[in-house]
Order: sequence, then C-alpha cells, then structure tokens
Amino acid sequence: MRRSSGHKRMPEIASPTPPPVHSRIEHVFPTLTPAQIGRVAAHGHVRPISKGEVLVEAGDHVVPFFVVTAGQVEIVRLSGGIETLVTVHTPGQFTGEVNMISGRPALLRARARESGEVIELDRERMVALVQMDAELSDILMRAFILRRVELIASGLGDVVLIGSAHSAGTLRVKEFLTRNGHPYAYIDLDRDADVQALLDHFHVGVADVPVLICRGEVVLRNPANSEIADCLGFNDAIDQTHVRDVVIVGAGPSGLAAAVYGASEGLDVLVLEANSPGGQAGASSRIENYLGFPTGISGQELAARAFTQAQKFGAQITIAKGAARLTCDRTPYGIQIDDGLRAPARAVIIATGAEYRRPSLENLSQFEGAGVYYGATFVEAQLCGGEEVIVVGGGNSAGQAAVFLAPTAKRVHMFVRSGGLAESMSRYLIRRIEDNPAIVLRTHTEIVALDGRDHLERVRWRNNETGTVGTENISHVFLMTGAVPNTRWLDGCVALDAKGFIKTGPDLSHDDLAAARWPLARAPHLLETSLPGVFAVGDVRAGNIKRVASAVGEGSIAVSFVHRMLHE
Repeated sequence: MRRSSGHKRMPEIASPTPPPVHSRIEHVFPTLTPAQIGRVAAHGHVRPISKGEVLVEAGDHVVPFFVVTAGQVEIVRLSGGIETLVTVHTPGQFTGEVNMISGRPALLRARARESGEVIELDRERMVALVQMDAELSDILMRAFILRRVELIASGLGDVVLIGSAHSAGTLRVKEFLTRNGHPYAYIDLDRDADVQALLDHFHVGVADVPVLICRGEVVLRNPANSEIADCLGFNDAIDQTHVRDVVIVGAGPSGLAAAVYGASEGLDVLVLEANSPGGQAGASSRIENYLGFPTGISGQELAARAFTQAQKFGAQITIAKGAARLTCDRTPYGIQIDDGLRAPARAVIIATGAEYRRPSLENLSQFEGAGVYYGATFVEAQLCGGEEVIVVGGGNSAGQAAVFLAPTAKRVHMFVRSGGLAESMSRYLIRRIEDNPAIVLRTHTEIVALDGRDHLERVRWRNNETGTVGTENISHVFLMTGAVPNTRWLDGCVALDAKGFIKTGPDLSHDDLAAARWPLARAPHLLETSLPGVFAVGDVRAGNIKRVASAVGEGSIAVSFVHRMLHE
C-alpha cells in the first residue's frame, strides 16, 4: 500500500514490502462514479469535515464508512507515537477494509487531510448496501479484501509479536494471527540485536516468549489464543446469548458453507470456532481438485474468502470460542461455550471436524510445535528451508504437504505404513511425488522414536516389512495420519459409531433411535442426528468423504433441512 517516507520507522518494525502494481491499485483504491456515489448517498447522510478532524480512531469499535465527495481523508498507522501514512482518499474514494464487514475494531486512524465533505454510513447500512447492490458489492468487497492483503504483506497492523523459531508458542501465535488474517509485525529474538531494549521497555524477559504487544499498550506473555482474540476484539460485536435460528459449531469448509447458505437465505446464524477458520483444510498448502480453481487455492485463502462471504450475508462468527457442551435435554438447545456463556439455538449444525491421529510416541508432546507439526503452510515452511523433513501419511493432505515443501527443503522423506499411495491419494499428487527427485517415498515405514532437547533433533524409524531400523538427524516432522473426530464435547447427546463419528440419517438404526427416544413420526433427515434439529456435516460425520467439495456440499444441504425443521 502507498506510504509516506517522511517519518522514521521504529527499528523493530520490518521494512515494508513494495507497493502493489498500478493495475492492482485501481482495485485496492477504486474511484466510484457519480451514479455509484448517488446510490451510496441514498443509504447515508452527507456531512462536512474539517481539516485535522479524526473520523475513525485506531481501536474504535464503532466504525462508520465514508465516501469522500470533497477534500481528502488520510489513513495513518500509529506505532509508538509515530504516524505512518498508509494512503490518502480523494473524491470518489472510500474508507474501510475487511473490519467493516466483520465489525472488529479499527486498525488505522482516518483523519481529514483537507476540509471537505463525505457521505457517512454506519456499518449496518453499509453491510445492507453490500447485500443489495451487486455492482457496489463487487467493488467494495474486492477493495476491502485487497486492502487487508496489503496490510498483512506490509506488517501494518496493531500487533507486534516477539518470538523465536525455537518456541512452540511462537509458531502457535503466528499461525493463529495468520489464519485469522490479522496483520502483525514480527521480531525474531534470534536475529534482532536491538530487541532487548524493546523487552526492557515493556518489562518482559526472554522466558516470557512469545510476547504479543497488542495495540501498542497491552503486553501479553505467551498468551492463549482466546486472550489474543479478546485483546484484538475479534468477538466484541457479537451477541452470543440470544436465541438463534441455527448455531453452527465449527468453521471449517462445511461449517462456513452452512453459514453462507443459512445467512444468505435469511436465517439468524451464529458460528462458534474454537481456533481459526478453515479447520484441517485451512492448513492445506494448496488444494487443486476443488471445483472452479484450476490453478489451485490454499486452504487458508479458501477459508478467508468463505469467512468474509458468510459475514457479508450477516452470519456472526466467534473466534477462539469453542463448544464445551451441548445441552440437549430441552429446547431451544444450548451450546455451552468455553468462556461459560450459553448460546441457545432452535437448530444446531455440528461441523467440528476431525484431528490428525497422534502416534503413540513417548515424548511426542515435547516436540509439538518445536519440530513436530500437523499442518504444512507458509509459516511452517519458513522454519525448515534447506533442511531435510519427514512427512508421515498417505492421504491427499500428506501429498500436498510433500509437494509444497519439496522446492525449499533439502529433501522430503514420505513415510507410509502401507505398500504405496494408490489407495489413499489422488493420482495427480502421486505423479508429482514420483517425478520429484527431492521426495523419497519410504513404504511400510513408521517413526518409532523422537529425540532432542528444546527442539526435535533426531528421528528413529522402522521398516515393518524388513525390520530395518534407522536414525536420521532430522528436525522437522509433519504428521498427517488418520482422523479422530471432535465429538468429546457432545457427552452422549447424539449416537456415535464405534470410532466416535456422528451417525446421521439412514445410518441410524432402530436401536439408535430407540435409545435416543426419537420423538417424531418422521425418520431423521439425511444429515440429521439422533437428536431432532441437530445435524452433522463434514469430517465429524460417520461415512463422510474426506474432500473439501463434499464438506461444502453437506454444509449447504444441511441448511435446507434446517428450514424444514424450523417450519415443522
């Protein structure tokens, strides 16, 4: 994004990336036509602005939307008392980025650079405009999203993260901020010689790492994800206590699809997400077999688009607020949230997905986030450039990870317990693995021991066919095997299969329904559980097909059954 060079930047903030090319600028900062401005004006009111007047302050929870009709409005970032000019809006241009849709606090200050005039809309009217006017929706949404992309690329946010590549907590916080699309500046303790002065200023020590400086004021020492979400106001605009038409538990592909279709069809939708949008798919480096994306799309990008799309239609999505318990003995149902609140709902869609199975290794937890990872994104790839890595698993996620890591890693070892990949992986991935000299496939092989101090240093493995045991000095292992459903919180409310996945529709036996005391004359709908009005979609559902497209399909189909149930 365009920035001034008149202010000296704080030494701890990384240098900005180059500004976008001219053609991209036209989309990031478009100028509305007189006709388009007239349609905006019909939803708001015109008011004068005076030079120096602050229209939006960084951290404001109530953030209006402005279209400049005369004069100029400058957007600046505040850091340590120093202002950095981000851009200047001239007549026909407008303020805002994706926080206008999500209702989260403002990241930047908007101030009148010159006296003039603006059209002002509150957030509710702006969101209504986006929903009703297709042409303006395209212009505004594209600009909001691209502006956030540029803020992330430039590290122009309200967060500074101080951490170390050897800290599991640092990796967790980086992943949380990245997957939630929140811009931040990163200071590496291992490389930045000036960082001690910053630590002294905020009275924190190296033992407190990772340290998150939130809005330049609040210092969080090794914070939980929920603490970060609270500090950044992720959920401030969301009422979690009034009765919703449907509460969706989980914001993976199936949950986000249900949110998009439910909200776009007029349902009052609340989504509860325990961590970050995207679920397991959000950690995929590149999905190439999803319809409509011939060149592929990263799981994070797909999740970010769906997240913004759901909010555009009015769905509210909480972050780092997982479900702790389902109250199923009365209606409306209630989902007990981690923080003690109870979200009531006329219908519930369970989309909590599954986790990769953790192998039975004695000291596995010691190295999680410090050499052992359950996703292969850009964040993890930065840690192992030029080094040998191991990817464990024979499914598509493991194949995508191996192909993604191969260009930057010295070598990628793929460990699979079976005799090959044909039964569990898409053919296009198998071909890429076979043709890539940097990827070595080891069949009938599993890890038997991990070794190291603060970080993984060595891996012992065994070939179960030959009995051969070997040791490799490898510091990075990506585990992507099996699936364990996230159903512990249901506490007997719905029928599960022998592996803990939720049974739905025709998979529910007469005995299942009798044990659940099914009260209706009709049989359960296709995706309905043994509890009327409670549905299960995606990887958490028994018999699911582990593909993003099928998860999205189930999420959208479930909404049609919610409509039927609400009208019964």
